[in-house]
Amino acid sequence: MSGVVVHLPRGTGGADGGEPGGDAVTLRLGPGEVARFGRGSAAVPVELVLDDPAISRLAGEIRVTQDHWQLTNYSAGHSYLVENPEGAGEYLRIPPRRVGAPIPFEFSRVVLPTRGDATVSFQVFAPDHVFLDPEAMDVPWGNSTVTAYSLDETATYFLVLVALCEPRLRDQSRVAVPTTPQIVERLREHVTCGTLTARAVSSHIDYLAEEKLRIAGPATGESGKGDRRNGKREEIVGLALRFGLVREEHLALLPPLTGVGGRERQGAS
Repeated sequence: MSGVVVHLPRGTGGADGGEPGGDAVTLRLGPGEVARFGRGSAAVPVELVLDDPAISRLAGEIRVTQDHWQLTNYSAGHSYLVENPEGAGEYLRIPPRRVGAPIPFEFSRVVLPTRGDATVSFQVFAPDHVFLDPEAMDVPWGNSTVTAYSLDETATYFLVLVALCEPRLRDQSRVAVPTTPQIVERLREHVTCGTLTARAVSSHIDYLAEEKLRIAGPATGESGKGDRRNGKREEIVGLALRFGLVREEHLALLPPLTGVGGRERQGAS
């Protein structure tokens, strides 16, 4: 089980001991580990600092189990929302003082109310969902096999994966893997991806590499960030195609190709 990834966007807060409103923060938690969030203080340290006066010093806690994560709301008067960005408006309301509410979504946005016009939120990528081997469903003994790569074909990250693999699936050649801006443009006409940003695409690529496909990228310096990201995309595509995680039939999930170039490429596939 790969655990949970918690991502706090840039400008929302900061890590414990950091400057509020600072850089984005990403935490990785394994089963049994806990991360607390809130405004924090010297007496009340938290792992995720949320910079808003309406948020309690200790607002809540994330606890990771083997196959899901739990949310505790320490607020005495505010409910929190846990949204499923991959669903059709699905959300859970976590009432004040609720302890250990289980969260079933694979990708969640935790939203806290504020006194301003905008809410404060952070993202949580859940542990891999475990599926039984279909051939072992009727076997009453022994342990069932779980999938090596647990991918949800209805999720946005899977659309990003298909878009990454599309050129090679269509051309069957060693063409360049699409860049992040190209993926944003490719998915723009999809019914659920019209507002997808480059930052969100990059987050999905990181999630695929680090959590879903477990690709360990090379350690490079600041000047090598572009090369590292390009290499990561190449490895994602290579693994997905080698193991058949993305196949030609998955191209139907993408918006139709339009324009002369699109018709030419469709004819070549």
